[in-house]
Amino acid sequence: MKAVFVPIDDPEISRPIFDAGILFGRQLGSYIEGAATLPVLDNYIVGEMVPLWPPQQRSMGDIARDARDAFVAAVGRAGVPVHTGLGEGPSYGWHEAPLLGDGAVAARARIFDITVVGRPSASASGPRLSLLETIVFESGRPLLIAPPDFQGTSIGDTVVIAWNSSTETARCVGLGLQLLQRAKAVHVLTVEGGSVPGPSGADLARLLRLDGVKAEEITVSGKGRTTGEMILAHCDSVGADLLIKGAYTQSRLRQMIFGGATSHVLAHARLPVFMAH
Repeated sequence: MKAVFVPIDDPEISRPIFDAGILFGRQLGSYIEGAATLPVLDNYIVGEMVPLWPPQQRSMGDIARDARDAFVAAVGRAGVPVHTGLGEGPSYGWHEAPLLGDGAVAARARIFDITVVGRPSASASGPRLSLLETIVFESGRPLLIAPPDFQGTSIGDTVVIAWNSSTETARCVGLGLQLLQRAKAVHVLTVEGGSVPGPSGADLARLLRLDGVKAEEITVSGKGRTTGEMILAHCDSVGADLLIKGAYTQSRLRQMIFGGATSHVLAHARLPVFMAH
């Protein structure tokens, strides 16, 4: 994973996103590209794209410059040099044109190995769920979701795969194989009652070992807790620094109404999450 994309929605809340993206990129010797993203609202009455920020307070140029300055400062603190096209190791670059709307961000993400975003917040000033979901569904690439208090020193030493036998999780595991092969320990976690019909966690662990992954299968009982709660509890118990999880095995609408493992993880995860759909 040599190409890492870091869209910046709000520089004031981006520190954990920068820290996770830069750490991830440094571990893999990746090119890390930042870009300013500006949310917009389709106005179907007048056929215009209307910015969501108050124009009298901050202009598009101001927001883009603030985002660039914050990103450059973050990679500078981490000692990551600007990309020159020469040599090996981590480097950074900046996408000069601001990306207008979540769809533009997802389109840009299609050429990167992974995109780093923040875990969505219920606060109006926090990372937006709409941006995360647009990238998940429209980029065709995985996400690395940084928790709001990220202060980790590693990503991917101890990995938990939230295995539920689904197509979405299978695709996510395939996209994350390089990370799994680098990991010191991989737990293929199955929560009883939280799977769809399909191969077992033991089946997956056995075949991952053929790919050089240090995988072991673990099955846990719900014990009156939800699948999402059990997944995060296991991550805490083993000191995991990365969770690999497919997005929305249940429909998005159903999870909005009734809840689900993906919704719980997006609301409560305290470790980075590698997610794809």
